[in-house]
Amino acid sequence: MDKHVIFGIHITNRLKKASEVQALFSQYGCNIKTRLGLHEVENVCAPNGLVILEMYGEDSVCDELAGKLAAIEGVEVQKMIFMH
Repeated sequence: MDKHVIFGIHITNRLKKASEVQALFSQYGCNIKTRLGLHEVENVCAPNGLVILEMYGEDSVCDELAGKLAAIEGVEVQKMIFMH
């Protein structure tokens, strides 16, 4: 059975933590099928952001990325799995 694994990543201090998060995205780039970044923009960039990742590959590798992201202060990771 095929599945879609989606990570929702909430970053509460986007301006300070973006480089650490981006480094992990680059390291695991072959396992990221789709990436969508969302943040509020008014007069200045908002300090918080949300990134949605559609993952590809072995569950253990994808979960490794999630664990490394969650270990960064101010980063929360939620996982969704859709079976079909």
